[in-house]
Amino acid sequence: MTSTSRTAGSENPSDAPNPALRARYRRIMRFAARTFVLAWWFELVLPRIGLGALAARGRPARLRRLAKRFHALAVDLGGLMIKVGQFLSSRLDVLPPEITKELEGLQDEVPAVPFAEISAHAETELGMPLARAYAAFGPQSLAAASLGQAHRATLTDADAADTGLRDVVVKVQRPGIAGIVDVDLRALRKVARWMMRIALVRHRVDAPALVEEFAASSFEEIDYLHEAAAAERFAADFAENPRVSAPRVVWERTTRRVLTLEDVSAIKINDLDALRAAGIDPAEVAQAFATVMFEQLFEHSYFHADPHPGNVFVTPHPDGTWALTFIDFGMMGEVPSRMRSGMRQAIIAAASRDGRGLVEAIRAVGALLPGADTVELERAVTAVFDRFGGMGFAELAQVDPREYREFAREFSELLRTMPFQLPEDFLLVIRTASLTSGMCSTLDPAFNVWDAVEPFAQRLLRDERGTIVEAAGRGAMSAAGLMMRLPRRADDLISLIEEGRLTAQVPSMDRRFRTLEALGRRAIAGTVFAGLLIAGALTRPDDTVLGTVLMAASAVPLLFAVFAGRR
Repeated sequence: MTSTSRTAGSENPSDAPNPALRARYRRIMRFAARTFVLAWWFELVLPRIGLGALAARGRPARLRRLAKRFHALAVDLGGLMIKVGQFLSSRLDVLPPEITKELEGLQDEVPAVPFAEISAHAETELGMPLARAYAAFGPQSLAAASLGQAHRATLTDADAADTGLRDVVVKVQRPGIAGIVDVDLRALRKVARWMMRIALVRHRVDAPALVEEFAASSFEEIDYLHEAAAAERFAADFAENPRVSAPRVVWERTTRRVLTLEDVSAIKINDLDALRAAGIDPAEVAQAFATVMFEQLFEHSYFHADPHPGNVFVTPHPDGTWALTFIDFGMMGEVPSRMRSGMRQAIIAAASRDGRGLVEAIRAVGALLPGADTVELERAVTAVFDRFGGMGFAELAQVDPREYREFAREFSELLRTMPFQLPEDFLLVIRTASLTSGMCSTLDPAFNVWDAVEPFAQRLLRDERGTIVEAAGRGAMSAAGLMMRLPRRADDLISLIEEGRLTAQVPSMDRRFRTLEALGRRAIAGTVFAGLLIAGALTRPDDTVLGTVLMAASAVPLLFAVFAGRR
C-alpha cells in the first residue's frame, strides 16, 4: 500500500467545534501521556537508581495491564481505535507478546446506529429517499462495525431488470465517521512524534511511517468505491474457477459511503453441522480454502486480507457442487514485485544455505532499517543453517515442537532488539496466512498446512531457475570485470604505500569485546526473524496455548522460532 496523508478540519482537534471530538482527542492523548510517563519511570528512572531488576520482574504484568487498558479504551471509543488495536496486535516485529496477545482478540463489533440516522445518511449519499432507491430496506442491522453497518434490501423492478439481481446487502458508513477518523489519526501522529524524541525508540522503530501506513489503509477502508473495485478485481481473478465467487456490485446504488452488493449469504465456512447437513465434507472445504488463499498470495499477488468466518461462505449448488463465496473486500493486500522477488531470493538462499543471500533477500523485502548490523546477521544465519539446514518439508513438520519453543524462548525477547520493521503489506500476508491456518485446522483437525503450501513453494523455485542462470551469468561478467581492473587497482595501492598515505581504521577491540555477546544474540534473533520473512507469507501459527505452532513450509526453520516466541 502507498502511504497517504489526508487531513481535514482544524489543525488542532482540541480546538475543533465539535465537543465530542474534542473530548475524544483529549482522552486518547491522556492515555498516551500516562503510558509515556509509566514507561519513563520504569524503563529509565528505576534502572538508573539501581532498581532495574525490580522493574524487569514486573514488566510482563505491567505490559498486560497496559494492553488491557487500551483494549477497554478501544472498545469504548470505537471508530478507528479498534482498528488501531487490531493493527498493533500484528506488530510482532516491534511489540512484545504480552501486548500483541492481549489485543489479538479485539473484535470490531459495536452497537448499531439507530435506523433513523442510518437512513438519513444513506438518503443524503444517494440523493434520493430510500423508498425510491430500493423496493424494500430492512431496518434491522445485519452486521455492525466501527466504521459502518449492513442492512438487507431489495432492488426496484427497474434496477433488478438492469442488474439481474433482486436481493442485496447495503453497507452504510456510520454518520460522522470521517471526522472521527481524522481526529484519531491526528492523535496518532502526535503520539508518533512524541515517540521519535526517545532515542531508544527512534533507533528501533519508524513510528511516523507506521502511522502513515495505518492511515493509508484506513482511508481505503472507508472508501466504498475502493471496496467495490476490489470486489470486482477479486471476482475477475477467479472468473475461471467455479469453486470461488464474490458478490456483484450494484454501481447505480453505490457511492463512497454507501455500497450495494448482491446478497450471497450462505453457510458460514466454520459451521460444521450445517456443512455436514448439506452433504459437504469440512475436510474438503479446508483443502479448497487453503488452496484458494495461497493461490491469491503467490499467483495473483492480490489477496483478501480478512478471511475470518464471517467473511467466507460455502454456497451449495443444485448439482451437488459448492463454492467458496468471499465478502467484505475493505481490507485487501498486495504482494509487490519487490516483496515477491525478495521471497524468491529467500527461498533460494535457504535451499542453498547462503547466509549472505538470505540477508540480501531480507533487505530486498524492505524490512531492514538503516544501520542494521548485517555482518553479524550473516554469521548468525549461517550458524542456524548449520543447526537446521537441509531439512525438507516433511522433516520440519515432524520436528519436536519443544525444540522450536526452546529456541524461541531463548531469542524471542532479543528479536525485538534487531533493526527490523516489517512493511504493512507483509504484515497483511502474515495475518492472512494465520487466519487461513486457523480456519483450516477448525475444519479439519488433521489438516497439514505443509501439504497445501509445498506446491506453491516448489512452483516459486521452478519459476526462479531461469533467474538463477541469469544471475550466474551476471556474476561471471562481474568477476571478469574485476580481474580486468585488478592490475590498475594494485598499482594504485602500491603508490599509496610508497607515498605513505595508506591508512587503516580498526574498531576498538575493547568496545568489541564488551558488546560481542550482545551482538551475537541480536544477530541470532535476527536469524529468527529472517525465517519469518522467508515463510511468513506461506502461513502463520494458530496455537495460542503453545505460543503458536511454528510454520516451516519454506524449509527455513527460523520461521518456527519467530512464531513460537509469542506466548
